[in-house]
Amino acid sequence: MNSPDTDTNTPAPTCSAKGCRDAAVWVLAWNNPTLHTPERRKTWLACEEHREHLSQFLGVRGFLKDVVKLDEWVQPEGSERP
Repeated sequence: MNSPDTDTNTPAPTCSAKGCRDAAVWVLAWNNPTLHTPERRKTWLACEEHREHLSQFLGVRGFLKDVVKLDEWVQPEGSERP
């Protein structure tokens, strides 16, 4: 993903944690191997406060593939845009 849109009508990306409306800083790329092809990446966004919690949630299930700063995220082929 390139830098966030500067269009004032486009909301800034927010954290995926339930009830959190903080600005997203991290992209957590994941894949459920029972549902997705190995190269597919779904994404959750995380603020600083929720990055570790969301990473652990995905990690204990064996789903977490990568954690990358939002401004450094490059969307792989076949993944969903955060």
